[in-house]
Amino acid sequence: MLELTDTHCHVNLPEFDSDRQQVFARAKDSGVYRLLIPGVDLESSAYAVQLAESHPAVYAAVGIHPHYAKSWDDDSSQALRLLAASPKVAAIGEVGLDYYRNLSPPEIQRRVFQAQLELASELSLPVIIHQRDSIHDILDTLDEYKKVLPVELEQRAGVLHAFSADADCASSAVEKGFYLGVAGPITFRNAEGLRSVIRKAPQDRILIETDSPYLTPAPHRGERNEPMHVVHVAERLADLLELDLAQLTQITSGNANRLFRWCDETADSHIS
Repeated sequence: MLELTDTHCHVNLPEFDSDRQQVFARAKDSGVYRLLIPGVDLESSAYAVQLAESHPAVYAAVGIHPHYAKSWDDDSSQALRLLAASPKVAAIGEVGLDYYRNLSPPEIQRRVFQAQLELASELSLPVIIHQRDSIHDILDTLDEYKKVLPVELEQRAGVLHAFSADADCASSAVEKGFYLGVAGPITFRNAEGLRSVIRKAPQDRILIETDSPYLTPAPHRGERNEPMHVVHVAERLADLLELDLAQLTQITSGNANRLFRWCDETADSHIS
């Protein structure tokens, strides 16, 4: 039995309201033994924590996505701090910058990103970073963040989720103590550039994820994504790195364990 880890799935969103328990069950049946659910705003962060506390092998991240950065106010940091007090919170996220949609003004995105990096440093939690058309501003910000990281985060600062930049950016992120999240696009027919970047990346810095309900991998493109589909990401990555699936699973789940330092589990831990 595989022991896959989906390190980024939004099963806290309304797209899963009609069949969330079945989604967990299908993930388990497909060999997924651990999930991490990031928030995108305060409401979804609170629900991620609720789900994590209800399922032994499910963990949460809490944060405000750049799309919702304009919702940030004087109380937001304290609200996230209180949510992060749960032992099932493994990271601050999903945070970052998105200059593609710009649903919040860029200057507000940058301010809120910085505030959440400061919170992550205070709490000694890794960060889950969203980056779209913003990788150079992200890396510049992380250059400064690296200088104030607690010692225990120096090699586990976080992950650049659904990584899509070039090899130089990948090397820069790894040098700063970050992991690279590999999602459905690695399976896309026109993604040879991404595959070339990931092929050269250190294997001990790669995570797999679905970003459910988004970024559905082949052969299910056009359908709602869900955690069970992380096996397709794993299969394509294993082929790319010339590993068998069991080896790839062991490597990526081990990487996730080191980054997130999951709570100890009992023998009967389960998702569903």
